Amino acid sequence: MPTHEHQEMHSHHQRDMAESFGADAERYDRARPDYPGELVAAIVAATPGLDVVDVGIGTGIAARQFRAAGCRVLGVEPDPRMAELARRDGFPVEVSSFEEWDPAGRLFDAVIAAQAWHWIDPAAGAVKAGRALRPGGRLAVFWNMALPPPGLAEEFAAGLRSAVPGLPPALTEASRDADPYGPTRAAAAEGIRAAAVFDEPEERRFDSERPYTRDEWLETLSTSGLHARLTPAQRAEVAASTAAAIDAVGGRFTARFVTVAVTAARAGAA
Repeated sequence: MPTHEHQEMHSHHQRDMAESFGADAERYDRARPDYPGELVAAIVAATPGLDVVDVGIGTGIAARQFRAAGCRVLGVEPDPRMAELARRDGFPVEVSSFEEWDPAGRLFDAVIAAQAWHWIDPAAGAVKAGRALRPGGRLAVFWNMALPPPGLAEEFAAGLRSAVPGLPPALTEASRDADPYGPTRAAAAEGIRAAAVFDEPEERRFDSERPYTRDEWLETLSTSGLHARLTPAQRAEVAASTAAAIDAVGGRFTARFVTVAVTAARAGAA
């Protein structure tokens, strides 16, 4: 995803941004990356069974990977447009914010959140997850981050600063951050500890690479929450400067991907 995405974290009050993704759910589904198979396998292996709640299921990007691993996935999604696309793919989805969602006495083996936990109050979310998990079940929250090569990332940042004056510097410098999700991971872990029903949270990191063409990157950029909040003129300017920067390096580049996860087991015997 674009390098500025992580700056939208700690923003669970900004529901308007969180729910902007459904404006073009099919493009979101097409452009957003999936998650490392090693991460999915590790989460499934650490759970006592295969019943999974996907918090913020969106269009089902992560859910499809867990289904392929043998899981039965129930989605919880506040945006009915995203929920509809996931339903078309065969997932049952309950339309609700996670904080307001009612497990109705049901217990699950895992509660996952892929690219969604930063929209949720981490303390309230952990308490709700604790209610929905059977003993030994696992809460697993994780995020992807695409980091373009440093020189190209600075070109992207310069274009964003030019189009949207007054942005906080950190918003356009994330690509140089070796640990862009540090504050978000810390907040997730703190919320898990505060819930007082989980074992000590564990953190994992996965590094990979992914090639992008100019058009692929522009499509991914168009699905970011910040991009959705720009004016049409600002979006056009950012797209033009980004395209020019990629064209100048041959029309394609390889992004370094960082995936980070925080997981914890529900206390008690499985």
